[in-house]
Formats: sequence, C-alpha cells, structure tokens
Amino acid sequence: MFEDVIATPWDSRVFGINTFEIVYTSDVNLKKILEEIFQETRLGHYTVKINPLNNKKILDEFGFYYCDTLIEPYCSSENLAKYQKEGIHISDLVDIEDLSNSVYGAFSHGRFHRDFKLKKHLADIRYDSWLRELHQSKQVFGLMIFDNLAGFWGYSNHKILLHALSEKYRGKGLAKYFWSIACQKLFEKGYSELTSSISASNIAVLNLYSSLGFRFRNPVDVYHLLLE
Repeated sequence: MFEDVIATPWDSRVFGINTFEIVYTSDVNLKKILEEIFQETRLGHYTVKINPLNNKKILDEFGFYYCDTLIEPYCSSENLAKYQKEGIHISDLVDIEDLSNSVYGAFSHGRFHRDFKLKKHLADIRYDSWLRELHQSKQVFGLMIFDNLAGFWGYSNHKILLHALSEKYRGKGLAKYFWSIACQKLFEKGYSELTSSISASNIAVLNLYSSLGFRFRNPVDVYHLLLE
C-alpha cells in the first residue's frame, strides 16, 4: 500500500480488524490512495486527519464520516499556573491494576468512542492497553490525595498523552492541582514547552488546560471509514 497509509497494529489488536491512518498531503494524493483501497478491496478501519477548512468532498464521496476535532494545547514553563492543595501529590509507584480502574468511562469524548461503527467497550480497552504500555515504560504518574489514588497522568517526553480521574473525584475542581504538579514535574526534566491533544468537544478538559495557562493551536478534523 502507499507510504502515506500507515498501519496501526496497536488498534488492530484491540478491534480485531486491520486499522490504518492515511496521512493527508493533498486532495490529489488522497483520491489516488482511496481509489486503490477500493479497487483492491482492502478491508479495515481508516483514519484521516485534515485541516478543518479543507474541502471534505473527497472524504464524503468515499464514505468517510466525521468523528472528532482535535486541538493542541501548549504551554511554556513561564506561563504555567501553579496550584497547590493539601494532600494532593503524584507518585511513580502505583500498581497498574489500580490505575486501570480509572480508564473505563473516562474517555467518552474520544474519537473511537464516538465512532458509531465500533463497540464502545473495545474503545475502553484501547485506552487501557495504551495506559499499560505507558506504565511499562515508566511514563505514568499516579494522582494521589493523601494515600488515595485518584487517577493517572501519562506522558512521553514533553507530550501529555493520557489522563483521567476516577469517577468519585471528577467534577470536584481537583484536576488543576494534579495537572499543575505533573506539568511542573515534566518542566523539571528540562523541556521548554509541553503539548497535548484534546477533543474540542471536551469543554471540561479545554477549560482545565486554559486555567493552567495553556493556549491552543493546530486544529484537525478527524474522519473515519470502516470497510468490512
């Protein structure tokens, strides 16, 4: 297949089908790729990320459907808001099974949860698998209230990748304290900027990042296609 069609085996393992991401470079190239996929009946699940202002006619013609709009929060150490609250801290020494409990039900805004052609419980498993990989790589903080585990915060280098609070701690105004401490921890590693990727529909997380001094850039619309 084309070099701009990238297999995503980590998703294939979860959903039990071939999964791919098509790298958009131009309408001409996208149409050429999709024509070959259909001509050769290459079954599977395809993702395209595209500028929101680009014409979506080609995607519509081939049956793609909208799933999400992603935006990139970014912040420098100088702009990060510092918050502290008694009892709130982070830990590197947390059992993965305890962390895993926070995954289920926490990612309803994710594009795989919003994809009506995929099973939501498999989307939960996808995030669980991702968390386990980050934990194995020692790239997860446990979010602690005194001795109680409240959630997790996964990262890779300067990128904030995956985070959630357990259900009992959501909606209580606690997240900014955890996020502030975790961000400070990454800045201590020497990074000049932290970035993430969030759904524009997730207003709570958008407001959280804004309260911490993050700004936003690089929006992309996400379209899916399932050929079966």
